[in-house]
Amino acid sequence: MKIIAIDSVHPVLYEELRKHGHTVDELTQLSREELLSILPQYEGFIIRSKFKITKEIIDLSIKLKFIARSGSGLENIDVAYAKSKGIECFNSPEGNRDAVAEQVLGMILMLINKLKIADNEVRNGIWKRAENRGIELKGKTFALIGYGQMGSAVAQRLQGFDVKILTYDKYKNDYPFQTSMEEIFAEADFVSLHLPLTEETTYLVNEAWLTKFKKNIFIINTSRGKCVKTNDLVKALQSGKVRGACLDVLEYEAVSFEKLDTQKLPEDFHYLIESDKVILSPHIAGWTHESYEKLSSFLAQKIISKFS
Repeated sequence: MKIIAIDSVHPVLYEELRKHGHTVDELTQLSREELLSILPQYEGFIIRSKFKITKEIIDLSIKLKFIARSGSGLENIDVAYAKSKGIECFNSPEGNRDAVAEQVLGMILMLINKLKIADNEVRNGIWKRAENRGIELKGKTFALIGYGQMGSAVAQRLQGFDVKILTYDKYKNDYPFQTSMEEIFAEADFVSLHLPLTEETTYLVNEAWLTKFKKNIFIINTSRGKCVKTNDLVKALQSGKVRGACLDVLEYEAVSFEKLDTQKLPEDFHYLIESDKVILSPHIAGWTHESYEKLSSFLAQKIISKFS
């Protein structure tokens, strides 16, 4: 097949496809307009998040057989329409599940042990011990919303901390630690989101949702920024309903996830960056040196299995 790489990915993907006789054109620097003029000649697209693969682009791409996204989410592809046209859609959540799971634990341990505060104070000659006492994970209840590749990887690692694990996934049956949202609302101390961004999950975490929890909770989001309504999260942090938050993703990110949308940084964002109860990172939970290669390796396996 003739394949175009619209976004740059680890070269192992190109190498494996070429080994199996496919042609891969690496045209990652072209503008949208330039790409639209040449897409009809290609049978496969390799993308990340440069732009959305819409119905219009799919209709334009008359030879298209597959779309492969290096990453876990497919929200920038009109998957339903692609499938209706017989076009395969591939992603590779297996590639960054380990990275995400380790980041979840790293962020929450950093927060509950006050390591960010303590490190900064010691570097400035301040030695506070009692004020920087943390809390332990052991004996707490840790809820995972979504039990796919990411959620299951987090659950695997949590078992070594002797916590009670609760999991909820609306679209799965018979999975480990399965429970209801009602039990999670009643028992959870920590809540970690592992969800795709859909109409259903957009602003899932809002004021009404947060008030259903019996306890004051810690929340972790390494999925998509718009799963959390930031204004409502800030209110809950201010009231104490949310004891702390670990956010690898923000609703203010640009569509490509490569930067913040500087036109959409309200007062709530400034609260987050100034709060000692919040740990932030720039959408890197699934972006380790190892995962970068694994994302491409898994995609290569899927494409080759289907088309070679």
